[in-house]
Amino acid sequence: MNTAENELYSPKKGAMISIKNSIRETILRFFKEALEKKTFDAILIPVKVPAGDSYTWILVEDISLLKNAAPIAPIMPVQGANALSSLTRKGKGNLKIAAILRPCEIRAAIELSKLEQVNLETLYLFSFDCPGALPLLDYTKNPPKGEELFESFFNENKWNEEQIKPVCKMCDNFSIPNCDLHFGILGVEKNNLLLIPNSSKGESVLNEMGIAYKNDLSSWKKKVNEIEKEKEKTKKETYHNIQPMVEGLDSLLQTFAKCIGCHNCMTVCPICYCRQCYFDSEVSKFTSDDYLLRAEKRGGLRFPTDIILFQSGRMSHMSLSCVSCGMCEDVCPTSIPVAQIFSYVADKTQKAFEYKPGRNIGEPLPLKEYKEEELQEIKKSLNESVGQE
Repeated sequence: MNTAENELYSPKKGAMISIKNSIRETILRFFKEALEKKTFDAILIPVKVPAGDSYTWILVEDISLLKNAAPIAPIMPVQGANALSSLTRKGKGNLKIAAILRPCEIRAAIELSKLEQVNLETLYLFSFDCPGALPLLDYTKNPPKGEELFESFFNENKWNEEQIKPVCKMCDNFSIPNCDLHFGILGVEKNNLLLIPNSSKGESVLNEMGIAYKNDLSSWKKKVNEIEKEKEKTKKETYHNIQPMVEGLDSLLQTFAKCIGCHNCMTVCPICYCRQCYFDSEVSKFTSDDYLLRAEKRGGLRFPTDIILFQSGRMSHMSLSCVSCGMCEDVCPTSIPVAQIFSYVADKTQKAFEYKPGRNIGEPLPLKEYKEEELQEIKKSLNESVGQE
């Protein structure tokens, strides 16, 4: 993606594609054609595992392997940005790879690219209007039922359904992110999809494949805006309910009382990218004597220790880049609403810095780069502070 261009790019037209059998098969047909025409060397896409009860990311070169692929999978067992990080962490490759991800996964990938954990140069990012994902636990109880339920979202044009993950219900970034090409589902004529170029790379793909993009986007944009407003209302209500759970130390202690220190939330989070986390290092482990001294001072010591330190440390570490994908909450064994809490905190942090994660590749992370006027503001604050003393 071109940094300067993506800062200004606004899609104006799209290519109308007829749906044959289903949205899944129609998108797969596009990728099969792209592989046949050598537009891409490989596709990174979710594929159902042989047991039929989950999905995994597969880098596909062989067209026949796409038969079990699901460009829009009902669940998120692994965050797509993590898959991209594994693929490109050591630099770009020589292959042109198309990757189809949910908007939150693309936003996370863009954040990781700023942290030099993902290289996007030879990647072509595809996204789609996302209806949300089913909670992992609900899906694994009855995968066939989960598949049927998820398919009904598209067949019956259902959005904001109760069965999706809580963070998905309030996600107002469910449509076109900073991707190269986007499949527009909402507000489109029956039995059709819109394929929308969202960068010069996206335009080059359609040109290379001989696909004209002359269709109007106004109906699609109108429907997206309508659902955004519904999502914003849900977000406001959710944050109102979450606020008492996190405001103040006593509230935090009560909210995270069920935390067992498994660190699952950290493991699945795409933004927690550190090779060695403090909380898993030897530095965070104490001798028996140290534990006894701490217990003596407090009158008792809970194990595992430092639960609030872990959770608050994680919040401060990744809240600026949190994309509210909900992975952390999906894997919490004690059902703490981690994703909703982190989303609430991240919303405040991001607003304070006027920053939206994944909005633009060229937008630097706050606190990583400083502008001259910001340094002057710090100097002014320090002078005022000294003057008050």
